[in-house]
Amino acid sequence: MCGIVGFVGREEAAPILLDGLARLEYRGYDSAGIAVYSPEDGLRVEKAKGRLQVLFDKIHGGADVKGHLGLGHTRWATHGEPSDVNAHPQLSESGRFAVIHNGIIENYVEIKEFLQEHGVTFVSETDTEVVAHLLDYYYKDDMMDAVVKVLHRINGAYAFGIVCADCPDRLIAARKDSPLIIGYGDGFNFLASDVTAVIKYTREVSYLDDGDIAVLTADSVEIYDSLLQRVEKAHHQVDWEVSAAEKGGYEHFMAKEIMEQPEAFRKTISPRIQDGNVVLDDLKIDRAALEAMDKIYIIACGSSYHVGVVAKYTLEKMLRKPVEVALASEFRYCDPIVSNQTLCIVISQSGETIDTLAAMREAKRLGARLLSIVNVVGSTIARESDDVLYTWAGPEIAVATTKAYSTQLAVIYLIALYFAKQLNTISMEEYDAIVAELQVLPDKMQQVLEQKENIQYYASRYFNHESIFFIGRNIDYAVGMEGSLKLKEISYIHSEAYAAGELKHGTISLIEPGALVVALAGHAALFEKLMSNVVEVKSRGADVLGVTVASLGKAMEKTVDAAVMVPDTLPMLLPSLEVLPMQLFAYYIALMRGCDIDKPRNLAKSVTVE
Repeated sequence: MCGIVGFVGREEAAPILLDGLARLEYRGYDSAGIAVYSPEDGLRVEKAKGRLQVLFDKIHGGADVKGHLGLGHTRWATHGEPSDVNAHPQLSESGRFAVIHNGIIENYVEIKEFLQEHGVTFVSETDTEVVAHLLDYYYKDDMMDAVVKVLHRINGAYAFGIVCADCPDRLIAARKDSPLIIGYGDGFNFLASDVTAVIKYTREVSYLDDGDIAVLTADSVEIYDSLLQRVEKAHHQVDWEVSAAEKGGYEHFMAKEIMEQPEAFRKTISPRIQDGNVVLDDLKIDRAALEAMDKIYIIACGSSYHVGVVAKYTLEKMLRKPVEVALASEFRYCDPIVSNQTLCIVISQSGETIDTLAAMREAKRLGARLLSIVNVVGSTIARESDDVLYTWAGPEIAVATTKAYSTQLAVIYLIALYFAKQLNTISMEEYDAIVAELQVLPDKMQQVLEQKENIQYYASRYFNHESIFFIGRNIDYAVGMEGSLKLKEISYIHSEAYAAGELKHGTISLIEPGALVVALAGHAALFEKLMSNVVEVKSRGADVLGVTVASLGKAMEKTVDAAVMVPDTLPMLLPSLEVLPMQLFAYYIALMRGCDIDKPRNLAKSVTVE
């Protein structure tokens, strides 16, 4: 999604806005702009298509734009192609209002036609421009009144930052279905779409709720709800360091975050395992509710959906309860069978993913109990859930997720163990064995990452392929889905993952001489069946890169062209090890193909437009 930052204080705003936007580059964008007010120049807007550096150079790092109040935006085009004109901020015809916006105004055509009938001339193709002109239309020397009237007129999702030349001491922020935070300082205040933009300047933040309007000056923040009643928001202290959102010597954030996974995994599980028991004090769900549970729905998208697929295998085996995994974007439209005895596990890194949020709200309307797994404390999904378990992964900057996937898996393991013990569906011997193995898993993850040079070599052999297939069975297939997604996300190679047993049902027709097949075969009980599938694709000329556990390595090497081995572990925990070489393989292939790894084309870190 696009990036928003606003600043009001006593320092020069433009350099601070540019710095904030630079910290939001990972979100994906194709143009950038700022609007800054000063008594000398009035409301000045500077915009540029392309990377933020283009804008930075244009205004000499902000030195050319004076003023202590302003807005900044990085835009990912939805309405209108990437261009200087379509970039935000958008100005009203009078030049009085500047607006930045994340989201979509669904009824913008109707409003645009209305304004044109009243003589307004539009210069951009954006839906956001109607908001700037509509503010002008309603403005009668009361900025807040105009904002409220505009919000009542528009339909859709939005996070707005608004500045008015007639009120040069304040910013106005408004939110519906798109995240906005307030950052508090001594003699300054921020609005932003993400904590990352402000962490260099303040650790004290609040999260706006849907319908909230905030008025920011250098010395105060006033927040109103949808009924224009003053509300007090909880102040949260961000507990990670600025360095966590920096590369720390790595060439890319993705490389850094891949290597951080063992420690991130450990931080997720360690506080929740006490004296050999999984302790989830944050959960309010009791044994009676678990016993009455008729079904578990897992709602997620992207990599979080793939965590859900792993979770289905794990939870059904351990709890003996039916589990269904639903793509969040499809859940609302499939007429789901949900009751007040259904548990919906909602998985989202940001806690703001719009299709996941909408699906969660539909599940809640139908009576389901909601348990969310998120990374961002205070995010919308976390606040609207009955229970929440945080992954504590710290900031993840690369668009393609790595440590969020691993820490979400860690939480799934904890949930499975905790629920299984409550339901008496696991023996104490098995429970103890899994808990013990879970605690040494970070060390085994580190052993896999130490093979990065071997994986880089395999990437050098295969980076010129234009189509790559992943096959696996059971939990190996679930990991293959994530491996395939990582590859296509950052290298732009066409890639698909198939359940290996489905090959003969059509997909083997895609195999031709020289094709690359990545075969995941760590699940010992299904190893021989998977190797039969390997023989099938080999007989049709495919090259096969195998992934398995150390104890099966020699058997695999007899058949495949190359093999990556991970340490032996319990089948349930295999995904945490197998996914690591898949991430490294994708990373090194993208590196060799010269791709923009941290900011892949057309993608955004947090999707807040359905």
